[in-house]
Amino acid sequence: MSDLNSILEPGMLVQHPGQPDWGTGQVQSNVGGKITVNFPDFGKVVIDGSRVELLPVIEP
Repeated sequence: MSDLNSILEPGMLVQHPGQPDWGTGQVQSNVGGKITVNFPDFGKVVIDGSRVELLPVIEP
């Protein structure tokens, strides 16, 4: 798991760099490198943090 993925916590907003059409998702859990994210335009997805580095979304 990348260093950036390791800091992701439930409630944080993220985007999948390879799937921009999924929109901004909310992290549901981050356990053992498996990150569950609920994307409004795609649904709930479990992502392998060692293969995909999610992009945090900072909203003002």
